[in-house]
Amino acid sequence: MAREVIAEQLSVEPYRVTQITGGLKLLEKFDKLKPDVILMDVMMPIMNGYDVCQEIKQNPARSHIPVILVTALNSREDMLKGLETGADEFLSKPVNGAELRARVRTMLRIKNQYDSLQSVMQLREDLAHMLIHDMRNPLTVATLYNNILLKRNQLSPRDKEYAVLVRDGLRNLAGFLDEILTTAKMEEGLLKPTSQPNDISQLITNVVEGQREVARLQGLQLMLDLPQERRSACIDATLFKRVLDNLLSNAFKYAPDQSQITLRLRYLGDENNIPHTPSFRLQVMDQGPGIAPENYDRIFNKYEVVTLKQSGQEQIGLGLAFCKLVVEAHNGRIYVSPNLPQGAIFNVEM
Repeated sequence: MAREVIAEQLSVEPYRVTQITGGLKLLEKFDKLKPDVILMDVMMPIMNGYDVCQEIKQNPARSHIPVILVTALNSREDMLKGLETGADEFLSKPVNGAELRARVRTMLRIKNQYDSLQSVMQLREDLAHMLIHDMRNPLTVATLYNNILLKRNQLSPRDKEYAVLVRDGLRNLAGFLDEILTTAKMEEGLLKPTSQPNDISQLITNVVEGQREVARLQGLQLMLDLPQERRSACIDATLFKRVLDNLLSNAFKYAPDQSQITLRLRYLGDENNIPHTPSFRLQVMDQGPGIAPENYDRIFNKYEVVTLKQSGQEQIGLGLAFCKLVVEAHNGRIYVSPNLPQGAIFNVEM
């Protein structure tokens, strides 16, 4: 059989070759096998090589593993179909041993480079998390002494205003550090939302009241547009508040002086929600510089933030990636749209 011939041709190399009798069995045993390279015939029973390759490449945890399709089909259409499903290489039958070993070596080199890069990135993230933990102690001390100054009531009105700004800045910094750690935990599946029924209007009102002084000091009008009816939604109140704090903080940074920021809540559907269907839409509307349409998706990707900032895109930050993780963990979605004639609308549906 073809797989036995290929296994024999690879036997001269220091590889551990495992033979699987079909695409379905490969998918079933995938996590246990942990392959570095996959050689697969196009013509297989039940699931052909194209379908299996597509299944592998659509899984983010497996998409980096090289797939070599072995086929007797030599038409341009067949090769294009294989590329569309994510195949990394092709070998034509009958398979030449020297060519086979050369292709496998190339794919292994690419896989090893990917693994090395992942290790470096993981090391950098681990170091960043250690730094964040180390920053918490001096941040706590600064917050403590600033609060003591505020409680003594011995400051002049102007100094007190400055101390309030310092307090709010320290609070935002602490929240930012917490978000980085929370984001890492959520990405690793170590933290899941603790959802309970909550009055959405009341949660939004509480957050806005806590931000009114910040808005006033920055010369901004903070407006609420809430329906008279009260409804509950099953969400993690703590994480939801952090999402809203982030979106408001983002709006405050880029809104021009004397402009208006509006929070609008609208309920979707009836109170007897269908599972996984959003029950409300929250919009944070500003009159800032806005977001370029080509960046609507990119601003929520933490790996795109530096590139976007270097290109001059404003109104972005790591907080938006945190918001996306939290909203999607609630089976919701977050997206941006234009606030004509100027500004952006950040929409949260949960």
